[in-house]
Amino acid sequence: MGLAPRELECVMGLASGLTHKQIARDMAIAPMTVTKRISSAMFKLGVQRAPQLVAEAMKRQIISPLCMMLAALVVAHAALDEDPMRRDRRVPERRTAQVRMMRRAEALEIYA
Repeated sequence: MGLAPRELECVMGLASGLTHKQIARDMAIAPMTVTKRISSAMFKLGVQRAPQLVAEAMKRQIISPLCMMLAALVVAHAALDEDPMRRDRRVPERRTAQVRMMRRAEALEIYA
């Protein structure tokens, strides 16, 4: 019985030493969802505690130390990448507000 992709992400976070809140922040989900996914993975692998979960996943070769090193390398590269041309996408809240204000102003001009 294998793990679902999101369960695997949570197990990888545990193996990296992250807390449930940190894993939730990285995955953009609620901390309780992380808890549920970890408990589901524990049930599938037949273990009772989180350290046992990580050990069993490594024993069954679901995750490996090399995989952990690769994940750490990707995270470190993303943290050190200071490319000025690279922009992280974010919600265009200010732009949306500006568009709304412009539409209201245009609507008022039409009716005036």
